[in-house]
Amino acid sequence: MTPANPTLSNEPQAPHAESDELLPEIFRQTVEHAPIAISITDLKANILYANRAFRTITGYGSEEVLGKNESILSNGTTPRLVYQALWGRLAQKKPWSGVLVNRRKDKTLYLAELTVAPVLNEAGETIYYLGMHRDTSELHELEQRVNNQRLMIEAVVNAAPAAMVVLDRQHRVMLSNPSFCRLARDLVEDGSSESLVALLRENLAAPFETLENQGSAFSGKEISFDLGGRSPRWLSCHGRAIHIENEQAHVFFAPTEERYLLLTINDISELRQKQQDSRLNALKALMAEEELLQGMRETFNAAIHRLQGPVNLISAAMRMLERRLGDKAGNDPVLSAMREASTAGMEALENLSGSIPVRMAESKMPVNLNQLIREVITLCTDQLLAQGIVVDWQPALRLPWVMGGESSLRSMIKHLVDNAIESMSQNQVSRRELFISTRVENHLVRMEITDSGPGIPPDLVLKVFEPFFSTKPPHRVGRGMGLPVVQEIVAKHAGMVHVDTDYREGCRIVVELPFSAST
Repeated sequence: MTPANPTLSNEPQAPHAESDELLPEIFRQTVEHAPIAISITDLKANILYANRAFRTITGYGSEEVLGKNESILSNGTTPRLVYQALWGRLAQKKPWSGVLVNRRKDKTLYLAELTVAPVLNEAGETIYYLGMHRDTSELHELEQRVNNQRLMIEAVVNAAPAAMVVLDRQHRVMLSNPSFCRLARDLVEDGSSESLVALLRENLAAPFETLENQGSAFSGKEISFDLGGRSPRWLSCHGRAIHIENEQAHVFFAPTEERYLLLTINDISELRQKQQDSRLNALKALMAEEELLQGMRETFNAAIHRLQGPVNLISAAMRMLERRLGDKAGNDPVLSAMREASTAGMEALENLSGSIPVRMAESKMPVNLNQLIREVITLCTDQLLAQGIVVDWQPALRLPWVMGGESSLRSMIKHLVDNAIESMSQNQVSRRELFISTRVENHLVRMEITDSGPGIPPDLVLKVFEPFFSTKPPHRVGRGMGLPVVQEIVAKHAGMVHVDTDYREGCRIVVELPFSAST
């Protein structure tokens, strides 16, 4: 019977008895051709064997190192403590690993990453030392170069005046420089970087979303923050995506990328402040011209108002006299004189009406009410200081735009501030405080201007909005057109203005304006 063929298998076969141990020659060749420098020394570090890699790295031939001490490789720059640690470990029959500065035969230096281990006999006694080392000079140089570049980049980033922050996909702060931390302390209540990131994302919603979803960079996006009595902050923001390869081992052969977001914020407040100062100088001239024209309009309107009464009385008396005289009216000298007076009065009224300076039509545009208030306060600084008035301004940090005429809205605020200053300039007013605030309430932008003056009596809160009515003493300059002009401007912007009758410590004027739905 023919025996069956043996089953083929991929499993390693058990070695024959005579090959249970590898031959010494195999060990010798293995060590000789190992890619790491290997040496065997006696207990005094005299070299008994050195392999090919040892000779290649050090530049010494076999006959030049055999019998020589390992100290021939020493350059003398390795600290003595390192050698003390080495021999201390070997005395404990334990291996030692570390780095030495070695010297080749040609006097060049290299870094040797060395491991020395004791070779023990069956009695546990050290009989030889086994040394293994490799040249790590290039690796060290590369590591140092990377570390130096990192230190230089960190120094540049930390010293940069621009605020920088790196975010992960969950908007967590991975890295931020000192400028960003300072900006956070200035702009958000808790002073945290996370809160500032949330504030920036809120004000840069559209470009930030595009950056997150598509990786599209944005540049030069300007946002501003009003900080009460302090100067406003203007920021120019830039964003870009950073793609970094995943560092985990399981994706070594299939690398993946992680996306981080870099935000760079430049504080351009000083530049914008200079521009604002130049603009305010131009505004002063413009407001002075506007006030002059407004004064002329009020003067003409007052004259027309005063003249309209007598002219109407003459016209009424003339019609009564005509009815009384009947057919004889044509020859009556008194009636003839009244007709001449009425005609002259009507002509005078027409001439006065035609002489009123025309207010130029103003196109509507998005207006920042906080900015207008800041401009008016700046324009009125001299008056406020002269009267010893303390201004407490509390603007909303984020106020929607109001669609309207910028000049007319600024003029409206100026009228209200001028009225408040005039009210508090009376001698009997000792506490002189002007409080201005803005906020969003009931889908409206609400502005409150409160003064610590004598206030308006409850029975006059409606009459003060009538033309030519004034609560000022007779000797005070005033035509009684400030609040009527304010009411006219607010009405043209579909808003409301009223006196807060619940406020008893002075006068509080409340203006409410609708804001643009696109903000």
